[in-house]
Amino acid sequence: MHYTRLTPVLAALALSACASTPSVYTDFSPTVSFSNFHSYGWVKEPTDVPPLVSQRIVADINAQLQAKGWRLEPSAANADVALAAHVSTQQKQTLDTFYDGPTWAGWGWQPGWYAPGWYAPDVNMATTTVYTYEVGTLVVDMFDTKTKQAIWRGSATDTVPQSPQAQDAALKAGIDKMFSGFPPESPKPVRQ
Repeated sequence: MHYTRLTPVLAALALSACASTPSVYTDFSPTVSFSNFHSYGWVKEPTDVPPLVSQRIVADINAQLQAKGWRLEPSAANADVALAAHVSTQQKQTLDTFYDGPTWAGWGWQPGWYAPGWYAPDVNMATTTVYTYEVGTLVVDMFDTKTKQAIWRGSATDTVPQSPQAQDAALKAGIDKMFSGFPPESPKPVRQ
């Protein structure tokens, strides 16, 4: 049989089925025409995460924007748009309670004055397990450097995986999803 070749494939499918997808939200100024912007610069890179994670976030966002035709300027003062990114994490807990089913003594006589019938002398037991996990949120803000006004915000929230490889994959998935509809459509002229 070919079970040795099939086992890793099934394991990978099982693990991918357990992977969560990030919750992503974006918002933008409906009066801003994003077709006027062609360059960006970083004002604030994420500093509240380890340096390697910050570098990966910046690299993934740079790749997304450059794939859309935007160019990175060394200084945000020389760019059309200034970028700032923030990361926050929060510990959360969930409770998982498992109830043992009733154990029936079965049909028969019980000691004492009880008539024959079905009896359940055992008590149901409940076992509760507390799971602690970490939820991370990445927020990316864009500002028009001329007007100094916020023009776009994206956020991605997901459970933080334990392994660095899984963290990288989760970050990339969140950033990819965040920028999937970017840039927003330009506003339609209002006819009067």
